[in-house]
Parts: sequence; C-alpha cells; structure tokens
Amino acid sequence: MTDSARLPGDPYDAGMAVRREVLGSEHVDRATETSTEFTDEFQEMITRYAWGTIWTRDGLARRERSMITLTALIAGGFWEELEMHVHAALRNGLTPEEIKEVFLQSAIYCAVPAANTAFKIGRKVLAEYAQP
Repeated sequence: MTDSARLPGDPYDAGMAVRREVLGSEHVDRATETSTEFTDEFQEMITRYAWGTIWTRDGLARRERSMITLTALIAGGFWEELEMHVHAALRNGLTPEEIKEVFLQSAIYCAVPAANTAFKIGRKVLAEYAQP
C-alpha cells in the first residue's frame, strides 16, 4: 500500500513514529532504504500491525512491552531481533539490571542455553551502549 493509498485512521503513521522512537531512526531508515519490491509489503505489515496496532495500545507501558518482547525472542531463538530489542529496551527505560533479570527469568522458563546466548548478546549491546 503506498502513502497515497492509506486509509484515514490507518495505524501506519503512528506505527512508524513508535518504531522510530523504540528502535531508533537510524535502524528504521536502514530497514526502509534496503526494502525491495519483494520486502515492501512485509515492512508495511510490521509497521502497521506490530508497531501501529500493538505497540501503541494503552494496556502496557513500553518498558513492559520490551520485557515481554525480550522473553519471546529468547524463547524463539531470534538472536538478531534480540540484539535490536536489547537496544530498544534501553531506549524504553530498562536498566541493565532489569535486562539481566529478564534473561535470568528466561533461563528458567525458556532454557539455560537460550539465556546463555541472550547474555552474550546483552553483554555486547551493553558494551556498545556504555561507549561514548
């Protein structure tokens, strides 16, 4: 769906705003600039539904959504997405200590090897985050 074909009340624009706030404009620009005819509809879908419909709901704060997202990504073994969402969790106000607690909780309910990988990714992201 092109910009001109969007319907009034379409959650795409709100989704793009939240996506930029949570993931950072640099990441979103990279994703949209590298989008192709093959992936355009996927980019539209995640912006509209994940970001514009779910992340904009009032029921949970972004911090809570980040905690849930980290756990789901660990459970699924989606490591590239986990790295991106550790950055997002920090932007959403989670502390390194809270991220560690999410990973520890995930070790019990998702598997110790999955949490081991999460800790490696978290350590890398936190090291990047700590650099000026």
